[in-house]
Amino acid sequence: MPTKAIYGVLGYPVKHSLSPLMHQAALDHFHINAEYKFFEKTPEELDDFMAKLRENNIRGFNVTIPYKERIMQYIDDYKQRDAKYPDYRNVVQGIGAVNTVIVKDDGKLEGRNTDYDGFYKHLLALRIKPGNVAVIGAGGASRAICFALALKAPSKKKVRVYDIDSNKSRDLMENLKRFFPEIEFFVAKSIEDLQIEQSELLVNASPVGMKKDDPCLVEGSLLNKNVFVYDLIYNPPETKLLQLAKAKGCRYVNGLELLLYQGASSFKHFTGKEADLEILKIMRKALKEGVEKL
Repeated sequence: MPTKAIYGVLGYPVKHSLSPLMHQAALDHFHINAEYKFFEKTPEELDDFMAKLRENNIRGFNVTIPYKERIMQYIDDYKQRDAKYPDYRNVVQGIGAVNTVIVKDDGKLEGRNTDYDGFYKHLLALRIKPGNVAVIGAGGASRAICFALALKAPSKKKVRVYDIDSNKSRDLMENLKRFFPEIEFFVAKSIEDLQIEQSELLVNASPVGMKKDDPCLVEGSLLNKNVFVYDLIYNPPETKLLQLAKAKGCRYVNGLELLLYQGASSFKHFTGKEADLEILKIMRKALKEGVEKL
């Protein structure tokens, strides 16, 4: 019997993730001899984990907080391109973050970013074309989201980013300005400086909201019904930020559909199966069942 291939999601912490549910459902549906696991590794354990990928028959994995940027130092090749990207340069290198790693037969690692694809596809499904955007967080997820907004959405826009680490915000903005000079990018000095009340879209790309005792980063006075609130967190399904958005009459959504869309793209890279409606249906059903058990 062929050796079972191993896939998984790498992060710390990571046991809250619903990725194993949707990926295992798709693997089982197509009768692929594989298992999708949690790879919860501390920063001190990361080098050893990466060194033993082939030994443990790991053929690919998704990457979440806090390793989307750090994982790039291990990658051998980036092949993700987009015809709309200036000079057809590499999308992953432009974003500066990886959330999908494919282990090739020769042991080399190929890095992809399906957060970028997933966020854009979800915006299309939501029919959102924001002009002014406020983003909380400047980590790996934020990088993919800002890149998708800059590359795919209308060019006349302003994007403001706030992170508690101002250096991360500044690095992200400087990188984006090099590639997209036609878009106005700003480093916000505070949540208030994001000018949320003047924005069409507010994105929480930070991990604040995952824990029960996390505060709501946004004051109610900053929200109005013209702001669409997008919280990348999906566990819990309704964060304090989304509860506030609901109370203020805003349209809002959590990150479950982003997880779905990026997961379907990752599944294609892992298995060669096209990320079509059938896979989306299978994965969405598994995620829905998982959310009901939260």
